[in-house]
Amino acid sequence: MKIGIDISQIVYKGTGVTRFTEGLTKAILTIDHTNEWVFFFSSFRRSLNNDIALSIKKKNFTLIKYPFPPTLLSLLWNDLHIINIERLVGHLDFFITSDWAEPPSKLNKVTVVHDLVYLRYPDTVDKQILKVQKKRLSWVKKESAIIFADSETTRKDLINLLSIENTRIKTIYPGVEVNKPQRSHIQKILKKFNLTSPFILTVSKIEPRKNINRLIQAFSKLHKKSALELVVVGEFGWGEAVPKARGVHYIGFVTDEELTSLYSSCLFFVYPSIWEGFGYPIIEAMAYGAPVTTSNISSLGEIGRDAALLFDPQKTDAITDALNRMTTDENLRNTLRKKGLERSRMFTWEKYYNNMIEAIREKRG
Repeated sequence: MKIGIDISQIVYKGTGVTRFTEGLTKAILTIDHTNEWVFFFSSFRRSLNNDIALSIKKKNFTLIKYPFPPTLLSLLWNDLHIINIERLVGHLDFFITSDWAEPPSKLNKVTVVHDLVYLRYPDTVDKQILKVQKKRLSWVKKESAIIFADSETTRKDLINLLSIENTRIKTIYPGVEVNKPQRSHIQKILKKFNLTSPFILTVSKIEPRKNINRLIQAFSKLHKKSALELVVVGEFGWGEAVPKARGVHYIGFVTDEELTSLYSSCLFFVYPSIWEGFGYPIIEAMAYGAPVTTSNISSLGEIGRDAALLFDPQKTDAITDALNRMTTDENLRNTLRKKGLERSRMFTWEKYYNNMIEAIREKRG
């Protein structure tokens, strides 16, 4: 088969969509020795990672690059719905669209839907993203031959909130890549960020849906009894600025290597998001041996299950109680660490790739 895929989202570091796009791209380049792939990349200011470009070339696959900004593609494809993708990439058997823009096409289109938070909690979504996703998903509903959902939570939302037929949807859990750091590297990173005592870790883009402000309120109640620091990793997205509070250590954006060291050395990981389609950070944390406490709703409860301590993310006291239990109960942390490691092994890119290709082949007939 000749399959195209839009990998434009791969350059926006610090988001789950970027981690997904990068993971799937690497899986295709590593595993596929049968199909012919065309990689479509469009960005006005950002460049594709040179290692990815070289890997595409070595596999004798095709890379097609255009200097179109995402706002232009959204206008052309989501709003006006003009310029078929085959005019840019040629004839294909299937084309896998991105998380941002849905091109018109006479080809069989496949898309991945990460979440429908824009319908569930519109007030927690940036207005521009809200506008884009509404228009994009309206075309997905009308035109996509196959829709891959990141979780059962997202699959049910596609059925219940967008009235999409179940027969067009397939749930495939994304994979998680693990590269465990050496102890010497961990110590170097801890020194860089001036982390000398046990700390709680949270990782996310800072925006209303991630619930960081409520986490800080909950932590502030705990901090009166503990010397622990709360380390917040992630760039500011939009919304209210996060408050300064005693014991809260803001790091901002970190590299993947730095993040693995933080996962590997934290006392435990907390993820209080209000809604997620998958929730990469909790599986990543589990894979690096960090005990996890997270929200009991959306895919977080679905994926965390008994491998994480779950709490109601809408209740500050519930978050504080979870933080207190994780801080004081070493047996609980050890149990969750063991269960988390086992759970994380379920999520591999090889499994994702094989399920994806099988579904595409079945559709082709």
